[in-house]
Amino acid sequence: MLNDNLIVGATMAFGGLAPAIAIGFIVSKALEAIGRNPEAASKVQTVMILGVAFAEAIAIYSLVVALILKFV
Repeated sequence: MLNDNLIVGATMAFGGLAPAIAIGFIVSKALEAIGRNPEAASKVQTVMILGVAFAEAIAIYSLVVALILKFV
């Protein structure tokens, strides 16, 4: 049977990888949009920050699942 710490580590690794990729993609596309239309920078920035917050929430859910696996 796998070690519990290994399972918790894998949960955090895979749970943190997807949000990191998503955040990079969101910021990349937002900067691309701002480069094309600098006048809409404030609107794009607001939506980008909201998207990054939602993507980061997924990583926090992963942390909660890892803590539940570790201590329950």
